Amino acid sequence: MSGNVFKSSAKVSRRSMLKLTGAALIAPAFWVKNSQAAQERVIIRSPGGAYDEIRKKLIYEPFTKQTGIRVIPVATTTAKLEAMIRSGNLEIDIIDNDDSVLLQWEKELAPLAYDKFKFTNPVDILSEYKHANYVGNFTYATVMGYNTGKYNKGTVPSTWVDFWDYKKIPGSRALADMDTGVPDLEFALIADGVPVDKLYPLDLPRAFKSLSRIKPGISKFWTSGALSVQMLSTGDADLSSIWSTRILKGIESGAPLAINWNQHAVHLQAYAIFKKAKNIENAQKLIDFCLSKEVQSKFSSLWNSGPVTKTAYESLTPDIREKIPGGDRTRQHGFLLDASWWATNRTTVAKEWGKWALQS
Repeated sequence: MSGNVFKSSAKVSRRSMLKLTGAALIAPAFWVKNSQAAQERVIIRSPGGAYDEIRKKLIYEPFTKQTGIRVIPVATTTAKLEAMIRSGNLEIDIIDNDDSVLLQWEKELAPLAYDKFKFTNPVDILSEYKHANYVGNFTYATVMGYNTGKYNKGTVPSTWVDFWDYKKIPGSRALADMDTGVPDLEFALIADGVPVDKLYPLDLPRAFKSLSRIKPGISKFWTSGALSVQMLSTGDADLSSIWSTRILKGIESGAPLAINWNQHAVHLQAYAIFKKAKNIENAQKLIDFCLSKEVQSKFSSLWNSGPVTKTAYESLTPDIREKIPGGDRTRQHGFLLDASWWATNRTTVAKEWGKWALQS
């Protein structure tokens, strides 16, 4: 009898088999679709590396825990973002980049919903970093860095005028190349006597003429933050313009380096959302979360960067404030780079730089 039962159980009609097969085919697709719906997400362009490691623990995981929205950081280049925009196939929701870079796509950016912020009081965001379609993430600076084996606080050039005078104050120099996106034209103009509050619009002929004066004293124009630190640390350059976040990491690693903060240039790393973003509401929520006091102050201490909110800056210890731009230090000894000018004129600067670099 058991054999008959087995035969009966094993005998399945063609119609039944088709039904079972159809269910098997439909089920995975159904499960995937519902799994995606259950897991909201937001995709953010990121510099990657150690930056993402810090943000994963400090921002992305807590944000997901509180909102259920998964954050997907994608390290991509400006060229790839440009290609996405042109093709209309946007895979990124939020741009996290230098403000002068993201402003190149200003017409593609969505307004920020400050009135819907829950984690951050919009009034707390410093006005110079708060705009209709982009907002600051953090600040850093281009400073005058030097090797302490060559100079000390009393002997290092105190201004960019002194930096340019390589005959009077000997020592090998380095400056930023066009490959960095923002060569040191402002410092060239300051060295030529232009007041800090009269820099913009930049006088390109005057800037390149000033660069020609110091060109014989430049050992190399650095093309990356890593190279600038390396040159200063090894003594290939005794003195160089350098990003504050980079030189501070070098100092923490024991390199013989120090900073002259006089006449520093403040850069703004900023957030913006594409108008055609697929996850625009989630993007608004993530930016809101990123600007909260706790995130801003903790990230500053971990990345050696300046916060963009008043309360976060006020909460920092004196030791942290000593390492970053902002507050009285910047008001008295620094200036904010004009992102709009650079976004509009970067292509022109690149062409002029190319011609100038070929000159002897």
